[in-house]
Amino acid sequence: MFRRRREPVPFAFVVEADRFRSNVEPPPRPRAGAAQIAGRTLIGLTAAAALVGALLLGMPAMESGPHGKTTQHSEAAEGR
Repeated sequence: MFRRRREPVPFAFVVEADRFRSNVEPPPRPRAGAAQIAGRTLIGLTAAAALVGALLLGMPAMESGPHGKTTQHSEAAEGR
């Protein structure tokens, strides 16, 4: 049914990659400067403030029931 190819695979070195371990490490990441740390902090604080603001503005809309004593009455409902 299925015939195996007897010819060598052109990229046979990929098979051997599992056995090969390199002792070369990538260079260390550069340290973040003061400007980068301040920028990241400001972005984080802005995102947190936006979430809190959305929660505070959205809470009244999520409450059920009438608010206070200001209800609207139509003149037709009074039965004049």
